[in-house]
Amino acid sequence: MSRIELVNPASIQGETGKLLEQIHGAFGAVPNMFRAVASSPAALQSMWGSFGALGSGTLGARLGEQIAVAIADRNDCAYCLAAHTALGRKAGASAQEMAAAQSGESSDPKTAAALKFAIAVVEKRAHVGEADVAALRAAGFGDGEIVEIMAHIALNLFTNYVNVAFAVPVDFPGVKLRAK
Repeated sequence: MSRIELVNPASIQGETGKLLEQIHGAFGAVPNMFRAVASSPAALQSMWGSFGALGSGTLGARLGEQIAVAIADRNDCAYCLAAHTALGRKAGASAQEMAAAQSGESSDPKTAAALKFAIAVVEKRAHVGEADVAALRAAGFGDGEIVEIMAHIALNLFTNYVNVAFAVPVDFPGVKLRAK
């Protein structure tokens, strides 16, 4: 049971109602995470706007979802792990690729570098060094892409914290967190 009330999308009007309609259009339903955040119109606008902005970014949906599962696993966020595994599959990643990303691994060197960096940012609480950034550049990422990776990390920390702190019920097919 969620620690905060999950908003009923049918009872919400105005700008928040319009955002929930957009979310429903994108998912075919309003996932519980958005229902939890919708009690704050500013938080919902921030979250949904970030998903939209990053969804049209240069990294692509597949890499964004791989970053998301790596971070979700580090933060023990079963909700985000389930949601982003499903979304990663929808973006063209195989089940094996998503499982590898959950462990912070990829057979693609560029993806592997992005995942390693994302995990380092989370585990070191952003206290990464020049070598961490240089590894991204060596893998072929430019400054804009590196900043976009950081934006994905920040968004996923926000969603992980919402779902873990508020015990938002998972409404995507479950995926097992790695044993630590």
